[in-house]
Parts: sequence; structure tokens; C-alpha cells
Amino acid sequence: MIPAKADIEAAYARVKPYVHRTPVLTSSLINKHINAEVFFKCENFQKMGAFKMRGAVNAILQLSEEERKAGVVTHSSGNFAQAVALAARTLGVQAYIVMPSNAPGVKKEAVKGYGGIITESLPSLEDRERAAEEIKRETGATFLHPSNQMEVILGNATATLELLESHPDLDTVITPVGGGGLLAGTALAVHYFGNRCTTIAGEPFAADDAYRSFHAGQIETNTTAITIADGLRTQLGSVNFPIIKELVTDILRVEEAEIVDSMRYLWERLKIVIEPSSAVPFAALLRHKEQFRNKKIGILLSGGNVSLSQLPF
Repeated sequence: MIPAKADIEAAYARVKPYVHRTPVLTSSLINKHINAEVFFKCENFQKMGAFKMRGAVNAILQLSEEERKAGVVTHSSGNFAQAVALAARTLGVQAYIVMPSNAPGVKKEAVKGYGGIITESLPSLEDRERAAEEIKRETGATFLHPSNQMEVILGNATATLELLESHPDLDTVITPVGGGGLLAGTALAVHYFGNRCTTIAGEPFAADDAYRSFHAGQIETNTTAITIADGLRTQLGSVNFPIIKELVTDILRVEEAEIVDSMRYLWERLKIVIEPSSAVPFAALLRHKEQFRNKKIGILLSGGNVSLSQLPF
């Protein structure tokens, strides 16, 4: 079931006091190179450095007082862990975060800094889910899913709502796709607030389960997901996939070298820090630039949480 326009408007009213209205950047050099007008929605400047703050805040704000007292729990190796920890601290709620043992130390420190209580698990999804379920059982905490929960998806939609408020004449919005929460939220915002605008996703060839799911009409999985775009190694879910099937126009795949080149290009031209996942939609635009000639394109730069000691260039 597709949520109503009012659901996105209500989500925006809830999250607006707690998130940044992030800037939209342009570059005349990039426009000339693409032969199009490109508008970059900079969620790398969002609180905790990624769009995921929006979904986490929206989900926690809809809990009852009793649920808030018991806290929230999630499992994540990166951005959603930080988003839940910061959103929970902001709203006076305890956050329990299951993080895999191989999660980057810098991300664990960030979660601790936001007041999250970390439980380490083995890296597999099954182990992470089992640990989260155990915490839920012991504490009564409410589980928050990083991408496959409607409250999170509607919160994510507010980034594109802001983009379209500023630039209502966009022809296309391109976003990365991993778990599908940002793509579904983007597609909803484009559907209700765009003007003959389409939604397209970029995805690595090395983790192309969303592309295969989109064309098969059912959720496909990856046996491996060895991509530099670490935020896109997850898969679609039962809540976001129906939205994606109905409202997304296409998913375009890119090579690993194209992701790295695009990441470096945006660092150099826009003078901003973005993570590899954020470079994927721009890589898709570059790879298929003839398709977008003379169009107005919105790009969701999803986050900027990257280890500066491990840059790929």
C-alpha cells in the first residue's frame, strides 16, 4: 500500500525541528560536462553525516511514552547506528545498538559518543538479528529497521521533499539504492511533489540485487556484495519493495572504478566530503549522460561518513 501525500507532510512537520535543511549545490563545470543541470542535495551535511537521521527521528517521535521509556534497538554497522543513537539522545530515549565485530572502530566510537549502548555480534545478518531480538526481549525496547519500516521511509522522503521545494521543475531525481529505504522515500516524494519528475537509482554491479529484483518483480539476494559502496551491501525489504516496483522508473548499474572516479570528481569539483555510496548516483549519471542531456537532474548525496585514512584515491 502506497502511503498518502499527507503522511510525508506529517513526517516533515515532525522531523523539521530536529534535522538540518541541507543545502543544494551546483557546479557550472559539472553542468557543462554532463550537458544538463545537476542539483546536489547534500545530506552529507545532515546531523551525524547522513540522511538516516531523518528516518530515525521520525520513527522515534511516533513511539508512545511507555515505548520511549523502554528505549529503541537496531542493528547496523554504520550510518543508521549513528542516526538512532543521536536521534534517541536528542529525544531523551535510550538506544541499544548491535554492531558487527568487524564494524569500523571510528563508527563504534561515534555511536558511543552519541550515548548508544553497543552490543557486538558476529558479522552475519542472522547473528545481528538474533542479538537485537535478545535485547528487545530483555529490555522491552522497540526495534527500528534501517530501511524496511514505513516510519523510517517517510522520514527519508523529507530530503527529496526539500529538494523539490527548492527546485520544483526537476525532470529526474537519482539516488543510491542498498536496503531501499532512501529510494522508496525518494520515489514517494517525487510522486507527490514532483512535476512530471521520475525517480531513478544507481547501484553497483557488484551488489545489484535491487536491479535484479526490479526487473524480476520479486526480491532477489546477493551471494556476495564486495563493493566499495559499503552502505549499499544490504537488500530490499517487504515494505519498501512494493513502493519501488510501483514508483521507480529505472535502476542503473555502475562499475567499482566508476564509483571511485565519481567520488574523487565530486570531492575535487564541489569541495565536499562524500562517502562511496553517495557517489553511485552521480556515477550512474556519468555512465548514461546521453540519456539525461538537457535535463534538470537532482542527485541525493546520501552521506559523508568516510574514513579519511582509507580513501580509495
